[in-house]
Amino acid sequence: MRYSYFLGLLLLLSPTDNFARETSRIESPAFTTVLELSAGFDLLYRQRFAEAREVFTSWESRNPEQPFGQVAIAASYLFEELSHQGVLTSDFFLNEKRFLHGIEGGPDRQRMSHFRDALARACDLARERQKTNPKDGEALLALTLAAGMESDAESILQKRHLAGLKSMKKANGYANELLAQHPDAADAYIATGIANYIIGSQSGGTRFALWFGGIHGDKKLGMEQVARTVENGRYLRPFAKIILALAARREKQEALAQKLFRELSEQYPDNKQFASEYAKAMSQPSAD
Repeated sequence: MRYSYFLGLLLLLSPTDNFARETSRIESPAFTTVLELSAGFDLLYRQRFAEAREVFTSWESRNPEQPFGQVAIAASYLFEELSHQGVLTSDFFLNEKRFLHGIEGGPDRQRMSHFRDALARACDLARERQKTNPKDGEALLALTLAAGMESDAESILQKRHLAGLKSMKKANGYANELLAQHPDAADAYIATGIANYIIGSQSGGTRFALWFGGIHGDKKLGMEQVARTVENGRYLRPFAKIILALAARREKQEALAQKLFRELSEQYPDNKQFASEYAKAMSQPSAD
């Protein structure tokens, strides 16, 4: 009876809204799969970009302190532009000039303006969280993905390669800091993986010059890191599959590319790009 009395008193003294807030804090985007966000990313991979943004914006409006909401909104604009420019295709990845030097022409200005606004808000929210806890996992994941997206935009879309490499180095630093504390934050591995693969793909002279600036790369390690997101990623697993499959085609690992594109085309049958890339991969001789 005494135990029941104290339990009842404890519940009365613990407001239910505080309990809900604590539960929400535990189920964070960085360390648990938020179904609403996952559904939004699925829309991205189905190339329904406006619908995905509606989902992300709705979630962000109810979780304004979480930087991941703005990260997701920024990702929707970047992914749309990359798709529009044909970046996430073998035609781009297997063309050495385009892969190393970026798109022809320039990106959509309005889309990129929205992308940068969301990215800036995500970084502001992340740094605000770091004032309380410099090692905050939500902040570090947001900063990792923001710097990684910034690097993609700078180097691929706007062809500001030095700025892109600097952002890539920042993303790598944030990711390593996050993963040292939270190795289960598997979405962060794609940032280190892309950095390693792209830098490792540069010419020997370029890699040597970058080495003096503290920027290092390793193609094999990069693919292994992207594969970790493929295995355990929460929101970026399909994106990691795209990157790993295209890298596999560059490296003549056709069996791996075929497997990944087959999985993507089966998971997202309404995305014709995946079916097209699977067909292209299947036309190549298998690497046995």
